[in-house]
Amino acid sequence: MSLPGRPASRLPLKPLLLVMGAAATLYAVLLAVFAQASPMAPLRALASLAGLQAIALCLLNYLLRGLRWRLWMAHYGRPLKITEALRLYLAGYTFTPTPGNVGEAARGLLLARNPLSATQSLAIFGAERLADLLCLLLLCLPVAWWLADLVGPRQVAGLAGLAVALAVIVLALLFRFRQPLLRRFAWLREAWTCLATRPLLWLGLSLVAWAAQGVAVWLLCREAGVAVSALEATGFYALAMVGGALSLLPAGLGGMEALLTGLLVAHGASAGLALGITVQVRLVTLWLAVALGALALVYSAAIRRDISFK
Repeated sequence: MSLPGRPASRLPLKPLLLVMGAAATLYAVLLAVFAQASPMAPLRALASLAGLQAIALCLLNYLLRGLRWRLWMAHYGRPLKITEALRLYLAGYTFTPTPGNVGEAARGLLLARNPLSATQSLAIFGAERLADLLCLLLLCLPVAWWLADLVGPRQVAGLAGLAVALAVIVLALLFRFRQPLLRRFAWLREAWTCLATRPLLWLGLSLVAWAAQGVAVWLLCREAGVAVSALEATGFYALAMVGGALSLLPAGLGGMEALLTGLLVAHGASAGLALGITVQVRLVTLWLAVALGALALVYSAAIRRDISFK
């Protein structure tokens, strides 16, 4: 993908297909080795009432985050109808399996009429990532006490102190070099203007969106027989998402799965059961979005012609 002006003329289909193929192969191998039942059991479980409810909650997540994207598009003078905005937003999920999800920054660049500039598109992408990170960190808080009981309060306090110290150092460096950074990376300044636009609205949309996926994880855990509260399941999912994002791997692949599986095992689930739940979670929270995004992208480019790759 090229970001100086318009996007590249060709989609990065080969890297995306390689990532999807590698992920599918890894899931299949892990399930074949560790799953307690048939490797197809996680897929069949999604046809249950709990699975369908989880899918509905994930669709709610996409809806709310799409409304947030529409808000920031309007901030740049691109007002969109709700249905149009949601379709174009979904199309961007096609590029989620890229390092750090950076492919999603192409959303605004792909518009056939009045596309965003590269700076504006990156600004919205940066604002989305900052808003998501803030809300996921807030949703991690309910498992703090559980972690303290698991590894000991002193260890948790030490890690918290280290995190605070690192945050202070990072903030101090940003404050010290803020002007050169803003001059060098104009999209950073623009991202802050996005976040300053109706902050209570985007914060509420983001919190409810991620909480909905946390409840989806809880439903899948409950259906599998894992005794975990809704707050704990949401916290586990949020912590795994943050860890996966920090890895900068495509869509957090590998890191997110390892963390969520490990947290469920630490909570008392068997390795096979935890892995099966994790696969279900990724199917409804990641791969469902990628599939819907691909459909929306093809429809928008071939039929509505409001997305262009030229």
